Amino acid sequence: MGMAWPRYFILTVFFLPAMVQAGIVRHYKFNVEMTNTTRMCSTKPIVTVNGKFPGPTIYAREDDTVLIKVVNHVKYNVSIHWHGIRQLRTGWADGPAYITQCPIQPGQSYVYNFTITGQRGTLLWHAHILWLRATVHGALVILPKLGVPYPFPKPQREVVVVLAEWWKSDTEDVINEATKSGLAPNVSDAHTINGHPGPTSSCVKHGGFNLNVEGGKTYLLRIINAGLNEELFFKIAGHKLTVVEVDATYVKPFKIDSIVIAPGQTTNVLLTTDQGSGKYMMAASTFMDAPIAVDNLTATATLHYTGTLATSPTTLTTPPPKNATSIANNFIDSLKALNSIKYPAKVPKNTVDHSLLFTVGLGINPCPTCKAGNGSRVVASINNVTFVMPTISLLQAHFFNIKGIFTTDFPGNPPNVFNYTGPGPTNLQTTNGTKVYRLSYNDTVQVVLQDTGIIAQENHPVHLHGFNFFVVGKGLGNYNSSKDPTKFNLVDPVERNTVSVPSGGWVAIRFQADNPGVWFMHCHLEVHTTWGLKMAFLVDNGKGPNESILSPPKDLPKC
Repeated sequence: MGMAWPRYFILTVFFLPAMVQAGIVRHYKFNVEMTNTTRMCSTKPIVTVNGKFPGPTIYAREDDTVLIKVVNHVKYNVSIHWHGIRQLRTGWADGPAYITQCPIQPGQSYVYNFTITGQRGTLLWHAHILWLRATVHGALVILPKLGVPYPFPKPQREVVVVLAEWWKSDTEDVINEATKSGLAPNVSDAHTINGHPGPTSSCVKHGGFNLNVEGGKTYLLRIINAGLNEELFFKIAGHKLTVVEVDATYVKPFKIDSIVIAPGQTTNVLLTTDQGSGKYMMAASTFMDAPIAVDNLTATATLHYTGTLATSPTTLTTPPPKNATSIANNFIDSLKALNSIKYPAKVPKNTVDHSLLFTVGLGINPCPTCKAGNGSRVVASINNVTFVMPTISLLQAHFFNIKGIFTTDFPGNPPNVFNYTGPGPTNLQTTNGTKVYRLSYNDTVQVVLQDTGIIAQENHPVHLHGFNFFVVGKGLGNYNSSKDPTKFNLVDPVERNTVSVPSGGWVAIRFQADNPGVWFMHCHLEVHTTWGLKMAFLVDNGKGPNESILSPPKDLPKC
């Protein structure tokens, strides 16, 4: 049996996965507070959970109910999203501010209450308001039910590896200045691995994260990209990585040198320490195949074999070039659902009730006060709609039938047809609105996400709340509704909650709308979310008693 747990426990110690029971209620407490921390050889106050950067890891098992009391001790409004948790009928616990809840105001608290159903693997939690995600994030590890083995060789040890970005400036100041000017915000000053950038040109004395390992063992690395705005390559000098899971879904195992991981995505890999001894560089570097500004610093950490002297030289590795699309595609195209008897790929194959084409990209709207932008500002949109955040949450407005908060006329296809991946149209302006797309319970939905070349083509990691989806196809250029579906993979497509729309291309996803509520879909590059690249699906209640949204909790925050 496992250890006893107090009613509320501040996560300040390391929990061994073997100690975690199954099918019980787990209570945690998150204190959101200001903490002084040193990175890049400078000290500054940041917003943290329980004083940690990255934040504490939540451990649970499939079928557990998790209650997390979040107490806001900072000057900002706060909300926390449990990224990838299905939240079946419990949209009140999903977390995106003004979508499923009003934020937690300073001095207030809220208990997130959800049950983990049919999921196991690595996910993440993070702030879902303003740019607080930069420092308010951590791992969410869901272990299989007791007695249920992994569908791959059992590792001797498991290690959480959180990749992120670091700003010397306050991130709220960064985005506020950009919003005022109408221009793009400054990029981060460094990347981090488990909170540390490793030695950099501006801070050579900072050693970085050190992972001690023994030779001849197998380690499960739970890798998370919690960064704000950049997809990242990850590799370890002298070692192959065996990929076994992405976004808490098992995949057919394959070996590879480098993985690519977008903000919001997770990847589990098996690492076999087959080099005997030595020190080896771990590297996280930018993947960006568009001609836009990025943080070029590579975060480094050390894989340190037992018995190797600390003064021994480190075997280095060369990160892929930031525009190494072929290396990224080699990883992405290798991902296939495990599709076993125990873990089948339940791809919606029958009649598609909603076949949607969503263009994602940038635009330019008038802004008389934006002097730096010459009277205009950069915006982002889906199907030319730049999303306007409501004043109360969409879920509250839907549940209590409050009129005037949103409309249900989000377009299922682009209102203006043009050569999406060619030269942009002469009119770069978008429309503003708080619009949702309405679905009936259990509808089958196919969404083709099409990148556009307006201003610049670039990758867009798009995250759908409330659902997993199957990535049934992708390609370059403009999606062809006559030819491209004939090449869809409906047998073993990878199942995810966040997918990257390729630069100058498209990706097709399918899901079953079996979760009533209001569910956010947005680009997980925080700058694009801020600019309006977001929308929501409204899924009506079904007919049965277990097909309706649960009533909101009594402590639901008020706007």
